[in-house]
Amino acid sequence: MNAFRKSLVVAASLIGLGLANSAFAELVYKPLEQPIEAPNPNLKIESVNEKFAAKYPKQYQSWRATEQGDKIIYADEVNPRLIVLWAGYAFAKEYNAPRGHFYAVNDVRSILRTGAPKNENEGPQPMACWTCKGPDVPRLIAEWGEEGYFNGKWAKGGPEVVNSIGCADCHDTTSKDFAEGKPALRIARPHVLRALDKIGKNFNKSTRNDKKATICANCHVEYYFAGDIKQVTFPWDNGVTVDDIEKYYDDLGFTDFVNKISKAPILKAQHPDFEIWSLGMHGKNGVTCVDCHMPKVKGADGKVYTDHQIGNPFDIFENTCANCHDQSKEKLQGIVAERKKNVKDIMGRLEDQVVRAHFEAKAAWDAGATKEEMEPALMDIRHAQWRWDYAAASHGGHMHAPDVMLRVLGTGLDKAAEAHDKLVRILAKHGVTEPVKVPDISTAEKAWQVIGVDIEKERKAKDEFLKTVVPQWEKEAKAKGLIAEPVTK
Repeated sequence: MNAFRKSLVVAASLIGLGLANSAFAELVYKPLEQPIEAPNPNLKIESVNEKFAAKYPKQYQSWRATEQGDKIIYADEVNPRLIVLWAGYAFAKEYNAPRGHFYAVNDVRSILRTGAPKNENEGPQPMACWTCKGPDVPRLIAEWGEEGYFNGKWAKGGPEVVNSIGCADCHDTTSKDFAEGKPALRIARPHVLRALDKIGKNFNKSTRNDKKATICANCHVEYYFAGDIKQVTFPWDNGVTVDDIEKYYDDLGFTDFVNKISKAPILKAQHPDFEIWSLGMHGKNGVTCVDCHMPKVKGADGKVYTDHQIGNPFDIFENTCANCHDQSKEKLQGIVAERKKNVKDIMGRLEDQVVRAHFEAKAAWDAGATKEEMEPALMDIRHAQWRWDYAAASHGGHMHAPDVMLRVLGTGLDKAAEAHDKLVRILAKHGVTEPVKVPDISTAEKAWQVIGVDIEKERKAKDEFLKTVVPQWEKEAKAKGLIAEPVTK
């Protein structure tokens, strides 16, 4: 077979017919020992948000208004390259743009990533997948302890985690201060408190201003599921930069998944918003998440309260940006739009390069490359995609720290180029001298076909799960008094 013909056959073959996952860059995961909190019966958490509607109607109704952000944007379908980047991982089945906090529980139930378990011992995901979804989580950790909470499948929490992100995620709702109308900010997730201690931000010793940012680190952070019990852990031992976290994972030998196309050991970033914010201009100047996304506003009665409809600061410009900036709203919007455009441009270029590198690696394997030959290139792919994902998974990184985003993406391009250079030499050594062609992945359907995902089968199973299992979960939760009827104005 000539080299040109060989390269076409390699690139066009479907992944599902090709590679076994036995050969990939050698990373041996050795979990770190860390504390596991025992049950804490003295920690009382009232997780039903509606119970605070009467006392704090403005805060409650503004929180309820997050349901206005109800549009689901199927990001995998908008950008099918994501399916290739996450081939072999559940994110390739469905990944959606974020929407209002009100939908947190509903969305994790509905997304294909969590599968269609029929009982508490089935399904692809661990209990840890509930951890950011609402105040029932710290309640369960207090009741069951960390081992009791984390150990088990996601479906175990179905009848228990039923209240979306709300009051008790951020406030000590059972305290005297809260009853008197004070914020009573509290973090009740032990793994979050441990992580903050590692970066010198002990929550209980922090100023009120610092707490207005670290409270959001309950969820808006990078994390992974550690050890046999899949304990949520923040990789902050070295710091919070993209390089700090990469070194942590590499030293630990941790990998989220092996890409089905290239066999590269991939890291999947979550949403490192707190990390990127802290490295940017606002974070360094003490401008917190609450200042921009939950500002003080004046109600119709003239009284000031904290707006809990977390959203775009430009939507309430006079209460957010205008507190510090003297430029017009239009001027600042133009600046932010230009920064976003620049970041998205480089991000798209990096995406293209990493996608190509995955197929080049597949071609090299199919041409007969050895594990020893491939490992350096696969590590370059790992590091390039990690930088892309650290930037892509963040919410508003172009606003929080545009300089950080551009550096992260720029170094990602460097890593992708290094992978390409290595792979070209490996391919040539094994007789492939023509450029490797990337299969047609112009639509999500075509990309799913390339990686061997039967999306209709996944959707059918999920529909059945939502019709049969979820109603039973809600019935059990109502019987326990965990669900209340929404409170309207």
